[in-house]
Amino acid sequence: MNFVPQLKASALAAVLAFACAGSAVAAMDKAAMKAEKDRIADQYKTAKAACKDMKGNAKDVCMAEAKGAEKVAKADLEARDKGTPKAQYKLSVAKADADYKVAKEKCDDLKGAAKRTCEKDAKAAHKSAKDTAKAEMKNTKAAAAPAGDKVTTAKTK
Repeated sequence: MNFVPQLKASALAAVLAFACAGSAVAAMDKAAMKAEKDRIADQYKTAKAACKDMKGNAKDVCMAEAKGAEKVAKADLEARDKGTPKAQYKLSVAKADADYKVAKEKCDDLKGAAKRTCEKDAKAAHKSAKDTAKAEMKNTKAAAAPAGDKVTTAKTK
């Protein structure tokens, strides 16, 4: 599909910065959390401002990318802070949701059967990504549980 809008370099850089935020393994202290939240808010404002001069659906796509990147960055921050399978699941879902919303906006450039197919494909990819995230969370939890807990859980179901 050749309808990808031309993002300004600063908007693209801001979106990529959300996705590539530095990771820390250990839980963060309050000051570090606040600094990260402030950084995320600043990057969102920059990405949003880059969309300001765009028109039509290109602006809608740009805004969906900016909002999605912000939500992914927040979920990534929580996942890095908590380090739990549930937090990692929420991050995966945030990525899937962001990708879905951007894909749906891009479908708005199309008409008729092509638009319906685009929306159907976007919905299928969204469902697949969420299903994969759920399976990964279950596998992570199962691998982390002691062997005795697995047997007990299996017998009680």
